[in-house]
Amino acid sequence: MTRQFSQLLGVAFITTALATSLSAARADDAPAGDPVNGKRVYLADGCFECHGRAGQGGQFNYQTPALAQTALPVESFVAFLREAPNDMPSFSTKVLSDKDAADIHAFLQSLPGPRPAKEIPQLNP
Repeated sequence: MTRQFSQLLGVAFITTALATSLSAARADDAPAGDPVNGKRVYLADGCFECHGRAGQGGQFNYQTPALAQTALPVESFVAFLREAPNDMPSFSTKVLSDKDAADIHAFLQSLPGPRPAKEIPQLNP
């Protein structure tokens, strides 16, 4: 191996290691969220009016999605709240802080989520 190639390989290794550690640090920086405060904000901001008190979803002008055990990571959940589709209001940082949004996410993750259809007696006569 030439010395120049070895140096280039070393720089590539260091760059990859640095990028990996920055990515992991960014994920660690995401707020963990407080489910107790999240429930308070979820109810106070009226999220339950469309999505149900247990995040089970509902019917507004159309079927509203269940949010309990949402598959969205917290960053995507917050971004969704900032630019909400359809009739759902968008929540700017002036109305809902990133911390409160992360808390709502933590609350939704603490809920049991939907049961499989086979566990619901009415659906299995």
